[in-house]
Amino acid sequence: MRLSCLPVSFFAEIIDGRMPVAEWARMGRALGLDAIDLSILFVQPRTVEQARNLRRQIEDAGSRVAMITTYPDFTHPDAAQRREELSLAIETVHIAEALGAELIRVAAGQAHPATGRAEGIGWAVEGLSRLVEAVRGAPVRPVYENHAKPGAWEYTDFSTPPEIFLEIARGTAPSGLGINFDTGNAAAFAADPLALLDQVLDRVVSVHVADTAAFGELKPVPIGTGIAPIPAIMERLVKSGWDGWLCMEEASFQGQAGIDAAARFVRTAWQRACAAPAHR
Repeated sequence: MRLSCLPVSFFAEIIDGRMPVAEWARMGRALGLDAIDLSILFVQPRTVEQARNLRRQIEDAGSRVAMITTYPDFTHPDAAQRREELSLAIETVHIAEALGAELIRVAAGQAHPATGRAEGIGWAVEGLSRLVEAVRGAPVRPVYENHAKPGAWEYTDFSTPPEIFLEIARGTAPSGLGINFDTGNAAAFAADPLALLDQVLDRVVSVHVADTAAFGELKPVPIGTGIAPIPAIMERLVKSGWDGWLCMEEASFQGQAGIDAAARFVRTAWQRACAAPAHR
């Protein structure tokens, strides 16, 4: 297992320039993370040149990038906009490559009122599959998430309902698209998060370790204090032989102490999951 973190708690500070990305990299290093995660919104201007500049700063701080989170909108009702979203997603893969990232988190798109279920699923499958094909051979792998609602969007994710997420996952299987399984979103919207995981487990490349206070809506809380069955999910991953990136999506807004507490919880839960089979 390798551990990284997406610093949702620091999004506002990083995006508006009050907290340099290099400072986040130094913090991640001090906390013993194997890498850090970034949002594409941190890359300003959004160019390969700026990405290379940020990579130098991050590496000078003794860290590296595991995942870039992005927000493609493949379910937009306008066909021209869907084509633009694909072009932008391909461009973002090149930016992620310049940052030295291994993974790029992608979503299906927004639940636009004008987008019906069947057409939205079809457009999402098409957009995600075309993205994978367009960047095949690149050192950055797209991973699709059972998402909720990023701040960058007007509407919630089209595939927030688990049944729609699974239909899109099945439709993109031939492309080889990986899955970024989000524990917080699963706990908030799936009646049985473990059953949801089981249906995509063979395609899980990375895990967003997140937590929520309640079922029915995503209400982020410090990781390990909500309803997400994180230890049980880790046991399931360990039993399957999975050993990839655990990327904490930390949104406690408790500063460095919050990330430190989350990292300690996740490491302990993983260690216990690894030890569990020996006691049975």
